[in-house]
Amino acid sequence: MTMKIRTLALQCSTFLTLCVASIAHAQVTVSDPWVRATTSQQKATGAFMKLDAAKAATLLSASSPVAGVVEIHEMVTQDGVMKMRAIPDLPLPAGKTTELKPGSYHLMLMDLKEPLNAGQKVPVTLVIEAGQQRHEQTIEAEVRPLNSMPAAQQHQHGKH
Repeated sequence: MTMKIRTLALQCSTFLTLCVASIAHAQVTVSDPWVRATTSQQKATGAFMKLDAAKAATLLSASSPVAGVVEIHEMVTQDGVMKMRAIPDLPLPAGKTTELKPGSYHLMLMDLKEPLNAGQKVPVTLVIEAGQQRHEQTIEAEVRPLNSMPAAQQHQHGKH
């Protein structure tokens, strides 16, 4: 009887762990993920997406099998010059959309293993912390042509 109780307790513990991980996973929704296509000699590109956090969370890191290194970057203007720099993490405020887009926050995929062509799908794994729970969330980002703009910017572009 004791063995059955231990087995049941272990199963319940495993189930609760999966539930907690699932709840943490559901805290951040990723939409419109895409990666900019590259030329044959290019060794780096950007990945972009929208992140919506139900509760305050933090994007800690990212990785992808197509790149040797993936970093979280931001663009900043310093002394009138726009500069790109790596940041250690990216806070995701509760109830707000954090947009990773050209000229702002984005993921840099560096040391690319091969060129990325329009239409290809690129897996990107995000490491997110919500509360005391860390989880990985893998998304598929579509590779878009070099001259590609997000749909929202394309619609606004014609108004200039």
